[in-house]
Amino acid sequence: MRCNQRDTNNERRKMLAKRIMIQGTGSGVGKSIITAALCRIFRQDGYKVAPFKAQNMTLNSFVTSEGGEMGRAQGVQAEAAGIEPTVDMNPILIKPASDLGAQIILRGKPIGNMQASCYQNYKTNLIQIVSESFFSLARKYQIVVIEGAGSPAEINLKDGDIVNMRMAEIANSPVLLVADIDKGGVFAWIVGTLELLTKKEKDRIKGLIINKFRGDKDILKPGLDYLERRCQKDILGVIPYFKDIKIEEEDSLPLERKRKSLFLHCPRIQVSELEQRNKEYDKLAKLVRKNLDIEKIYQILNSS
Repeated sequence: MRCNQRDTNNERRKMLAKRIMIQGTGSGVGKSIITAALCRIFRQDGYKVAPFKAQNMTLNSFVTSEGGEMGRAQGVQAEAAGIEPTVDMNPILIKPASDLGAQIILRGKPIGNMQASCYQNYKTNLIQIVSESFFSLARKYQIVVIEGAGSPAEINLKDGDIVNMRMAEIANSPVLLVADIDKGGVFAWIVGTLELLTKKEKDRIKGLIINKFRGDKDILKPGLDYLERRCQKDILGVIPYFKDIKIEEEDSLPLERKRKSLFLHCPRIQVSELEQRNKEYDKLAKLVRKNLDIEKIYQILNSS
């Protein structure tokens, strides 16, 4: 009996990991830290989970046990998930060499330097590499938490996008949109981001997360109610601003702050250092569980 092609594709999809994507209204809103938190939460709940970011830009890379370079944030997220980091978790790494040029690293290996304009035209050729790395993880793990970069609403970059909505399309992933209230203008930031997306892109966004909130949440409630009415999207939670959890938040942290943060896989690493980092991941997971609707996130995840 011959199988219908649609049935075959459906069976293949069932064999792949569940996936969820964290995108942001801009850079530095907390995508990396929330991705790490979800990796830890899913691991605590008994799932085999891996992080993924199609393209990362940083001067501070992480070197895997096999000698490949990848984004430092994905190294942190992998450790939070309790797994060994691999270059498939960040197949494209960009290391800026000047305002207009950068070194390009594919699957952990440098291929040379490119000017920004040249890379913008070249990167659409990398969709195959991005897809292969993602699906390699999706076949090995039960959940993949995907991180975007910058904002999905950068309209000058959308034609060559391979890390935000194009990646969500490749993975057929629902998206959670994160905004940083500490910077100010959070309501306009969220509404404006959604307004610049196509209907198909907006439909992928299944919930909103407000990050880095200071103060009384009751005072924020009228704004949240307005957002839900205006955007027709659920507010999944408000995460408080914290200073007492020592986890690297961004690949592009200033060097002075990096010196004070915890590092992965140092040559003289002690077991006590790894134990301390695990305590930090658990503290982060506890904070995020308390302030996000994790049950709703599982519902969104199970729809993927």
